[in-house]
Amino acid sequence: MNDLSLKQTAIDFDSDLDPLDDIEVESSPAPDPELMLQLIRSDNKQEQIQAVRAFCEISEPRAIPILIEFLNNSCPLIRVSSAYALGRNTDESAVVPLINTLKNDWNGYVRKGIVWALGNNGDERAFEPLLNALKTDISAVRLWAASSLANIAKLNYEDTITALPVLIKALRQDEVPAVRSNCGWTIGQLCRELPYNVVYATAIDALIEALVEDKDLGVKEDAKMALLRLGDPRGLQMIEELELEGII
Repeated sequence: MNDLSLKQTAIDFDSDLDPLDDIEVESSPAPDPELMLQLIRSDNKQEQIQAVRAFCEISEPRAIPILIEFLNNSCPLIRVSSAYALGRNTDESAVVPLINTLKNDWNGYVRKGIVWALGNNGDERAFEPLLNALKTDISAVRLWAASSLANIAKLNYEDTITALPVLIKALRQDEVPAVRSNCGWTIGQLCRELPYNVVYATAIDALIEALVEDKDLGVKEDAKMALLRLGDPRGLQMIEELELEGII
């Protein structure tokens, strides 16, 4: 990192690293909201970043309009910190600006923070943008988009049955094991909201397939846990058979 900028482009960004990891945060005392509200308007970039980062830890409604404004800041580190802060300080007024930033920001770190924030906001308007991110974005964004969909799609039955085929495809085909694992977890969460129907049965098939055929142990474990939580008879039977054979 150099001069408060993030060098990674949307094409290069493909890791679990996060710029917030590079910011030293004191564990105590908790940031003073009044002081942070002053610093966030400072002319000093370092003080602005300190303040925005503080609102990733503390809730302060008065900061929300400024954090929304900072989604368009020229400094990527301020944008990504603002995204995370809006995931902590959730408000319906932030949803459309977050969606617009997800569509238009070139920086993968920022988009990763955005999908996390949208998941925390739990607003149905985020459903299509998150689904599109799972289909088309870079791996770290896809990973968080899959998890965030669990919070959004369950709000509406139609969204759930629209999301599941996309999640199933990603569970079967995504090249990144962590993305497949998150898709398996989200499928398990969404199936808890479904009656037994064709969509549910197809999702169970996909989880069983991942349990049996995926080469990654983490994906297998997440598929197994999803099946156990659902208590589906076919899934439980398959787990029992694989355990007896010593395969899992």
